Amino acid sequence: MRRITGRALPTAAPSASSTSPYGVGIGWRPEIAGFVADLPGLRFVEVVAEAVAPAGPLPKGLAELRGRGVTVVPHGVRLSLGGAEPVDPARVAHLAGVAALVDAPLVSEHIAFVRAGGLEAGHLLPLPRTREAVAAVVANVRRAQAELPVPLALEPIAALFGWPDDELDEAAFLTEILDATGALLLLDIANVHANARNRGGDPHTLLDRLPLERIAYVHVAGGAEQGGFYHDTHTDPVPTEVLDLVRELCARRRPPALLLERDGHYPPAVELRGELDALAAASGYPVIT
Repeated sequence: MRRITGRALPTAAPSASSTSPYGVGIGWRPEIAGFVADLPGLRFVEVVAEAVAPAGPLPKGLAELRGRGVTVVPHGVRLSLGGAEPVDPARVAHLAGVAALVDAPLVSEHIAFVRAGGLEAGHLLPLPRTREAVAAVVANVRRAQAELPVPLALEPIAALFGWPDDELDEAAFLTEILDATGALLLLDIANVHANARNRGGDPHTLLDRLPLERIAYVHVAGGAEQGGFYHDTHTDPVPTEVLDLVRELCARRRPPALLLERDGHYPPAVELRGELDALAAASGYPVIT
C-alpha cells in the first residue's frame, strides 16, 4: 500500500474550529453501542481493529457514528510488534484496511509481543527493556509504517514484572523507540499507575521524562488489587490514583484526546456517564454526556 501522510489528532489549544482537540472519548464495543450513540458531545471513539472486517460493512452502530462525523481510531492487538519474528504482512494489511474503511486519522498498536514460533499467547506480553528489544520493535514498526496509510501510535503495556536483564528504564526505552521510528505515543495512564505499583518507580518522574509532545491520545481504565498486584482489568471503575495522574499529565501538557476503556462487566449507564464526567473534570475538557 502506498504510504501517505495521515491526519494526526490535533494538538492545538481548545477552540470552536475544526482543528480543536477531540477531548474525551470512549472505546466502542457492541455491548455498549447504544450508550455510546446517545453521548451528545462525543467526537471520537476507538475500535479494536481485529473486530472489524476491512472489506466492510462496518457494524451498524459504528457506521452511524461515522455518519455523524465521529472520528474512529482502529486499535490493533495482534501485530506483535515486539516479537523477534518479522511482523505478519497480512495482519498489517488488515490494520491498514480498517484504517481506510473508517477514514481514520491514525492507528495504534502495542509495544508487546503476542506470538513466537507459531504459538499464540492470547495476551499482550512485556518485553525486556534492552537495546536488542528496541531494535526488534523498531524493525517491526518500520515494516508496519511502510504499509499503513496513516501514522502509527505505540502503546506501552501494563506488566506484573520486569525482566532481570533490563538495560533501560521505561522512559529511555520508549524514547529510543519513538525517536528511531518517528511514531506517535499512545500513553495509557492506567498502565503508568499499574507499572509503578507492580514494578516500582515514580509515575510522576516518568511523566517528566516522556516526550509528551508526541502523545496522540491517552487511555484511561480501571483495575483492581489481587494477590499483591494491581491488575489492569478494564472491567473496574477508574481509581482516584489514575484520575490524579490524568491531572498531573494535563498540568504538564494536555493531550489532544483521552479515551475511557471498558472491556466487560459494563456498569449501568449512569455509572459510565459518571466515569466520563470524572475524566472530563480531571482533564479540563468539556463533558460529552
